[in-house]
Amino acid sequence: MTDKDETLSLDGLTFTTLKLELKDHIFTITLNRPESKNAINPVMSNELIYAFDYARQTRDIRVVVLAAEGDIFCAGGDLRTMSGGKVDGPVSNVPKRGETDEISLRLRHMNKPVIAKIQGPVLAGALLLVCNATHAYAAEHAHFSAPEIKRGIWPFMVMAGLFRVMNKREGLDFIMRGERISAADAERTGLINQTVPAEELEELVMTRAKELASLAPGTMQMGLAAYNMVEDMEFDPALPFLKEQLNTCLKSEDAREGIAAFLEKRDPNWD
Repeated sequence: MTDKDETLSLDGLTFTTLKLELKDHIFTITLNRPESKNAINPVMSNELIYAFDYARQTRDIRVVVLAAEGDIFCAGGDLRTMSGGKVDGPVSNVPKRGETDEISLRLRHMNKPVIAKIQGPVLAGALLLVCNATHAYAAEHAHFSAPEIKRGIWPFMVMAGLFRVMNKREGLDFIMRGERISAADAERTGLINQTVPAEELEELVMTRAKELASLAPGTMQMGLAAYNMVEDMEFDPALPFLKEQLNTCLKSEDAREGIAAFLEKRDPNWD
């Protein structure tokens, strides 16, 4: 995680597996290994972690969009490198910040809206990105699968996020049989928010991203942090914790600006 006094920068860094764009408070992180089905190798893993940490500590970033080049959103972990193969391709100079198993933690504890823009199939470890995003929208032709069992592997890391968005019976069946499900079934089971025709995906994602980016950024981050904290708390201790969070929130700059804007009948200015 980023230290509260740490300042990360993108200056001078060469991302070889991702494309990054910041516009209108929306930070788009695009998986860019289409020739390898956007499989996550150690370089992509480290670049994702750095990008997530950068987004977390940068106030100007209010929403993150996870997108992908090519026909496949992501094929999961790169089995060649997972089995000891050499990492090929251009050399990345992005500082080392963590291992692959930390992707979910960094994504989840970014505490900012994260939209997965799913233009194609999602396989295996790619479910980590979908399950731990706050929103997920998919093109109708996309499909989802956890085929690890067919290769003698179990999707251990995926389970932490999967059973927080899918019910247990459907989630277990999904990973036990390794069969793919359609985007429509992914929506029905809660794995994604919505499926739309491919030509409507960009508009839907950007509409939602702009909507979220227009809201109080500090309060959003504080609220999502509290959401993550109370998810596994017992009800009784959760209430005093949330009361404390509310009191802190009411004293924040965002709350003062929001209340003032309401009373003055104007749009709030979150900058």
